[in-house]
Amino acid sequence: MIVILVSTASYFFNEYFLINYFEFPAIIPAIIGPALAFFIGFNNNQAYDRWWEARKIWGSLVNDSRTWARQMVFNTSAGQPENENDLNNLKRRTVFRHIAFLYTLKDSLRGEKNKYHNKFLTPKEAKSIQLESNLPNALLNIQSKDLEYMYRMDYVDGYKFIEFNKMIVKFCDEMGMSERIKNTVFPTSYNYYTRIFIWFLIVSIIFVSDNSIGAWSILIGVFVGYIFMITQSIGQIILNPFDPIPSGISLDQITRTIEINLLETLGEKEIPEPVKSINNEYIM
Repeated sequence: MIVILVSTASYFFNEYFLINYFEFPAIIPAIIGPALAFFIGFNNNQAYDRWWEARKIWGSLVNDSRTWARQMVFNTSAGQPENENDLNNLKRRTVFRHIAFLYTLKDSLRGEKNKYHNKFLTPKEAKSIQLESNLPNALLNIQSKDLEYMYRMDYVDGYKFIEFNKMIVKFCDEMGMSERIKNTVFPTSYNYYTRIFIWFLIVSIIFVSDNSIGAWSILIGVFVGYIFMITQSIGQIILNPFDPIPSGISLDQITRTIEINLLETLGEKEIPEPVKSINNEYIM
C-alpha cells in the first residue's frame, strides 16, 4: 500500500509540476537499478550465510549429542558391583542434563524463559543454575564436575576421560558460535540506505516512464518497487536465524529430535512425540 501511495504521488508530482520545468533523465534509474540489485544480492548472501552457519552448528549439535549419550551409556563401567547403581544414576543424570543444556540454549537464543529443562534436572541443579547468567554454560560446568568424579571413581579411564572432555569442549564451542550469531548485529546502515535507494528508484522510474506511458507508469513503479522491497525483506527476515519465525532454524524440532534419540539410548519408556509441521508448510 505504501508503494502504491508513493507511486501515485510521484506520478501526480511529475505530471502537474516537475514536467513543466525538468525532464528526468532515463539514465538515472538505468544506473541505480542494476547497482541496487547487486547491493541487495550481496546483503541477502550475507544473511543466508548467517542462516546456513546456524543450521550447520545445530546439525553438529545433533551428532555430538548422540555421540555423548552413546559414549556415556556404553563406554563406562563400574568395575565393582557395589558401584553399579551409582554409575547408572550418573549415566542417566549426565544424559538428562545434556537434554536440559539443549533446551536452555534454545531458550537463550530465542529470548524465551521456558522451564521445560527443569524436567531433566534435579531440584538442586535447577536451583543452582538460576544463580548463573548463562544457564547452558552452568550446566556444562556441572557436567565437567561429574566427569571428574567418574574419572576418580575409575568409571572411565584416562583415554575415555579425554574423549568425554573433548565432547564438552565441542558443546561449549557450538554454544559460543550460536551466541556469536545471535549477538552480532548486522549493520543497520545496510538496511537503512537500501530502503532509501529503493524509494529513489521507484520515484525515478515513474518520472521517466510518465513521459511515454502516462498514468501506466504508476503500475510500473508499483511492480518494480514491490519486487525490490520483497527481495530486500527476504534477506532481512533470515538475518536472525534463531528467531521463532517460520523462516528461522527449526530449533523446536531439532531439540525434540535429540531428546527422543537420547531417551531411547537410555531405554526410557516415556518418549515424547516429534514436533510436527504447521499446516504442512513450515516447522518451528
